[in-house]
Amino acid sequence: MNRNLNAPVRQRFGAYSLRILAIETATEGCSVALWLDGEVRERFEVAPRGHAQRVLPWAETLLAEAGVSRSALDFIAVGRGPGAFTGVRLAVAIGQGLAMGLDIPLLGISSLAAMAQAASGQRVVAAIDARMREVYVGHFERDASGLVRAAGEELLLPPDRVPAPEGAGWCGVGSGFAAEDGLLSRRLSGCLDSIDTVALPRATAVALLAADQRTVHDAGPPESIAPAYLRNQVALTLSEQQANRVVAQTRGPEK
Repeated sequence: MNRNLNAPVRQRFGAYSLRILAIETATEGCSVALWLDGEVRERFEVAPRGHAQRVLPWAETLLAEAGVSRSALDFIAVGRGPGAFTGVRLAVAIGQGLAMGLDIPLLGISSLAAMAQAASGQRVVAAIDARMREVYVGHFERDASGLVRAAGEELLLPPDRVPAPEGAGWCGVGSGFAAEDGLLSRRLSGCLDSIDTVALPRATAVALLAADQRTVHDAGPPESIAPAYLRNQVALTLSEQQANRVVAQTRGPEK
């Protein structure tokens, strides 16, 4: 069953003079956010299927509600994964199509980092169920500005091989902690203060991380942004082929 959580959502963050459209579809959670000089509006829904049918209409609705045209955007930000192949490819493909059509930069943000950003802890282990008895995992620490920074490489590992974090004050978030009957939760239970197995990456966090003055300079040509699969992929599924076709809808004459 689809769950519509807090949609639409409006929040106020630090005042950065930027206009960013953010997309996050790496998991069953589908979300689009519009960042306007520190205020963010978001559409979010847990819908394991149908991301491709939601993203562009939501983007147009958010822009219309804010009275902002596509041409006013500074850049597009996308959750680049890791996550479901179909969802990761979809966000990057749509982001590339929009950015190319508007001749603006594209920025890729880690979906694990986006999930960690929304967590309450200062130190976060973020994990997404990668299926095939593996999880995508990353360790993050929050800096003085409140934004998370990677504390190591993002990895694809069986849950029983995920390294334990060093020190105290860690929390765990993401579906990876529920994978394989909670194997990762049991492995790291002595290292974590709390575990949230239902947390999902959201476009609001993608936008917040993208708006950081230290990150925004990484925005570049749309073709330079690649999905972070972490696992080799042999062939496109039918859903991914559909994701490719969605790109054609994103390149309109309007700028």
